[in-house]
Amino acid sequence: MIGLLGCRPASVIGIPQTSDDGGQTAVDLALRDSFPATLPDATGVRPDLRALTFNTHLFFDTVCDSGRCGPSDFEQVSSPQLLAARADAVTQALRSRSADVVALQEIENQSAFSAITSRLRDVYPTMVLGETGLPGSIDVAVLGKGTLLEVRTHRDQILTRPDGSKTTFSRELLEVHMLLRGQRVVMCAAHFRSKVSDDPGRRLAEAQATRDILLATAAEFPDAVVLLGGDLNDTPSSPPLDALEISPLLLRVGKDRPLSSIATYSWNGMDQAIDHLLVVRSARASYLLGTAAAQHDSTRFGLAGSDHAALLADFAVH
Repeated sequence: MIGLLGCRPASVIGIPQTSDDGGQTAVDLALRDSFPATLPDATGVRPDLRALTFNTHLFFDTVCDSGRCGPSDFEQVSSPQLLAARADAVTQALRSRSADVVALQEIENQSAFSAITSRLRDVYPTMVLGETGLPGSIDVAVLGKGTLLEVRTHRDQILTRPDGSKTTFSRELLEVHMLLRGQRVVMCAAHFRSKVSDDPGRRLAEAQATRDILLATAAEFPDAVVLLGGDLNDTPSSPPLDALEISPLLLRVGKDRPLSSIATYSWNGMDQAIDHLLVVRSARASYLLGTAAAQHDSTRFGLAGSDHAALLADFAVH
C-alpha cells in the first residue's frame, strides 16, 4: 500500500530550528529539559513500542531493469530461487525481532518488496515502499503494525550543501504515519548518500533537512511518536550525525551503549555504527535505556544475508 504526497517545507510549520551558525535557538534551549529523553532503567518496564532499522543489502528482483547486470555491474539479477531464499531469511529475521515499526533500506522496487511483504501480511498491515522509479535503484520502505493514516515523501525537496550548491535526497526520505494501539506513530526511513564516490556535502545537507522535517512533523502532531530509522552512512560525532543531534529535541538512541553493542557494519575489520534510530523527544515517548542493540546472525556479522546488522530499540509510550 503506497500513498504519495508532496514534500512540506519545514519553515511553514514554525518549528524550533538551529541557528545559522550551528548553535541552538532560545526555543531549543527552553525545550531542552521539557521532556524526558529516556527512562532511567528498562528493567521491569514493558516496552510499548519496538522499532528496528535494517539495510537488507542490494535486495534485487529477477528482472534486469538497468540493462547492465553483469558480474561487475551494480544491479544484480536474482534467480527466483535466490529471491525466495533471501525473502525467507529477511522475513524470518523480522518476525523473530517482533518490531512494531520497521525501516528498511536497499529494496530495489515493488516486485522485490512484494517478495518480503507477501510473507508478512499477517504481521504488518502497513507496508509502504519509497520507490524512486529509477532502474536498478535501491529504495527505502516502512513496515508497521498500525493502520496506515498518511504517507509523505520528500525526495523532491531542494537541499543546500555547505558550499551553497543545490542537491536532493539520494533516495526517498519516506514518512509514514500510522495509528498503532490508539497512538499516532510516524516512522521515517532514510538512506543517506554512501561514501562510494563520496559527496559528504550532500550527506550533511540530507541530515540537516531530515532534522527539520522530523521537527516539523512533531510540531504539527504534538501527540505523535516520531521516529527516524536508516542507514545514514556515517558514525556518531560526524557532521551529519552532529547536524541531527544538535537539536535537543532529537535523541539518537543507543548513545548509552558501547560501540560493540550497536555497531551495524564492519569496515576493514573495524566495527562502525552507521545504521541509526532517532526519536523526537516529547511527552509521549521515552527511549528505554539499555535496549538499543545490533541484531546479528549467530555465526556472522550481518543479518539475513546482508552485510549490515539491524538496530533495534524499545520505547515507553505515555
